[in-house]
Amino acid sequence: MIEIKTRKIQTNGYSTSLLESGNQENDTIIFLHGGGPGATAMSNWKNFIPCFNEQFHVLAPDILGYGDTDHPEEMPKTLAGWMRERVNQVLAMMDELGIEKAHIAGNSMGGALTMHILMVAPERFDRVSLMGSAGGLSSTATVEVMRMIGFYKDPTITSFKNLLKWFVYDESLIGDQLDTIVKERFEEVMRPEVRRSYESFFAVPPADFNVPPSALRRIDHPVLIAHGREDRFVLPESSVYLQQHMPNAQLHIFENCGHWVQVERKDSYSKLLIDFFNNEY
Repeated sequence: MIEIKTRKIQTNGYSTSLLESGNQENDTIIFLHGGGPGATAMSNWKNFIPCFNEQFHVLAPDILGYGDTDHPEEMPKTLAGWMRERVNQVLAMMDELGIEKAHIAGNSMGGALTMHILMVAPERFDRVSLMGSAGGLSSTATVEVMRMIGFYKDPTITSFKNLLKWFVYDESLIGDQLDTIVKERFEEVMRPEVRRSYESFFAVPPADFNVPPSALRRIDHPVLIAHGREDRFVLPESSVYLQQHMPNAQLHIFENCGHWVQVERKDSYSKLLIDFFNNEY
């Protein structure tokens, strides 16, 4: 079995923590995690990455403001500032590791980040997947999103477990995984530097993630969009909107599935991605 390794590299003067797996001679996939409390590359992707180890070289960074990547002493003042720094982080990671071009897949906030990266450096990427992606249709934030943003108003493990239950359609389908995810992510979310970054980032309206239609129509990469039909954090209509505005995009809606397609539909989504990244459709 191919091991998932954790390593740190320098990106623009600070240390980025990332997961790496697979054969470096193969095409690279960069996975970008979501923005919920306690999110990291490990919590988002550790059970998903092994599906790709045999055929690809995989990288998954802790996005700036999350995990074991250095947390900035001076926070960006705006969401645009945060996004700019994160775009630069991913591109600096690729430069540091000598990766000229890669496939990329972004979940939720990581999906919005993916589209912002494509606006800056489209030539660095080949095929793209967006999963439960933010950055699409502008709409009023759901109650679940507002509870997520305001998590630190009542940062107890009970409220945290309730929040994470809402990310999936039926928590019984993932069995003991939920308790493991709750334990790992609650320890992460209670770190003072993680809280400081999270509250700074979400001091701005979530709608500021949105990518203009004028930019979407210029993303002409092959794009595979995946969404859970019962997602309450990013409504599926947002992915329909993205598919309608991107010239080379296809959309897969998974029934009885919430926000975590990579958890609830791991086998189906990974098979789709492998074929897609292998240019088989």
